[in-house]
Amino acid sequence: MFSRQRKARVLFGLSDIILVFLAFQAAYETRSLFNLEHLFFLTPEKKALVLGFSLFAWITIALWLEIYEKLDSGHPRIILRDAAHQCAYGVLCVVVFEYALRLDLSRFFLTVFAAYAWAVLLVFRLTAGRLVGVIRREFAAPHYVMVVGTGERAVRMARALEHSTEYGVRLRGFFSEQPEAAVTEIMLGSAYPVRPIAELPSILRKHVVDEIVFAVGSERLAELEEVFLLCDEEGVRTRVAVDFFPHVNSTVSLDRLGATPLLTFSAAPYDEIRLLVKRATDVAIAGAGLLVLSPLMALVAMLIRLTSPGPAIFLQERCGLNGRRFRFYKFRSMCQNAEQLKVGLAHLSMRETAFKIPDDPRLTGVGRYLRKFSIDEWPQLWNVLRGDMSLVGPRPAVPSEVDQYKRWQRRRLRMRPGLTCLWAVSGRDNIDFETWMKLDMQYIDNWSLALDWKILLRTIPRVLTGHGAN
Repeated sequence: MFSRQRKARVLFGLSDIILVFLAFQAAYETRSLFNLEHLFFLTPEKKALVLGFSLFAWITIALWLEIYEKLDSGHPRIILRDAAHQCAYGVLCVVVFEYALRLDLSRFFLTVFAAYAWAVLLVFRLTAGRLVGVIRREFAAPHYVMVVGTGERAVRMARALEHSTEYGVRLRGFFSEQPEAAVTEIMLGSAYPVRPIAELPSILRKHVVDEIVFAVGSERLAELEEVFLLCDEEGVRTRVAVDFFPHVNSTVSLDRLGATPLLTFSAAPYDEIRLLVKRATDVAIAGAGLLVLSPLMALVAMLIRLTSPGPAIFLQERCGLNGRRFRFYKFRSMCQNAEQLKVGLAHLSMRETAFKIPDDPRLTGVGRYLRKFSIDEWPQLWNVLRGDMSLVGPRPAVPSEVDQYKRWQRRRLRMRPGLTCLWAVSGRDNIDFETWMKLDMQYIDNWSLALDWKILLRTIPRVLTGHGAN
């Protein structure tokens, strides 16, 4: 949650690189247009050298002045001042660099470069808050948090959470550490319900809860150990606002909200930078895949419509990250009334929880080939592009299956679902449900970017040969 602030700083740094690059290019072209006394020209090698140093200088100065730490405030006066200081110091560094290497750069070019850099940085930073808000509203899901405790410490924590709304954080309510809640509502910026801690399992099943923050006295934490273990088993990230170490097995890290230290217990991957790289990879590959496959997808859709009645695309509600519901897309591989026929075929299912029968009679002639070579999964690249899914991750389950999960199996919801995962390279449809779930847990516990690439590369030959698919 609060690591989103770190991610925002990384994104601001990347935007600085792009904007300073554009300002450099614009200043170079501007100077070239002016027929001044001295001819101005840089060889590609010198230009790359000056540009590279300029980018390094601008980012280093921003880190030195802690500019990225203050951009969240969005105060125009601070943004104007910091951008001016960053550009002034940046050009000064370039001048020193020029004299050290005897590059003889144009003074006019350096002045225009500083002015352009200041202008583009200023415009971007003044509008970044609004832009990020639009992006979050359209493409990012809110991050729901609940607080355990109703005392002064819990209220102070809740107020800090309310001030983090620009990061997409939403306070959902409170849990009373007592079996019965003494109060039913706490009024802050809004009114928040207070629920007995005994209702935690049902709340997790009925509502999306991404994190739970424990803001109670250390004398109360020992009595809440079963609650920690429940959250750990479900894969819910928990944070503790005191220096007490509960006996749970999640990965533990230390965060800070204001002056309050928080211990974080993660039973799923939480490294925001690596997850950001994973997301960027998803967007790049899914976008390219949709672009390349779009003509073939149009032909597949036409073939489905010509060979069986009904729409070409099958839509279904699935459970995504932390139980979020989303619309799942597939090429239709079954007859139009497949869902109605499902009840009569339930006794043939080879799995107790997830419905799966060999040689499914509902499959159409074309659908059998679509299933065998996973062509029916191609539309899910749009789900990946939207952020509902990832290229690699546990397969998204239908809500009725999730309702039947054992508690330890629900932890698979704590990773964004994917097109492929370990089960796909370990037998696909030939493995039983229990093994499938254990492979998903193995993926979550050992996740890395390298593991994602390994699974992707192993998936390709299995998809091309149709090995293991029914």
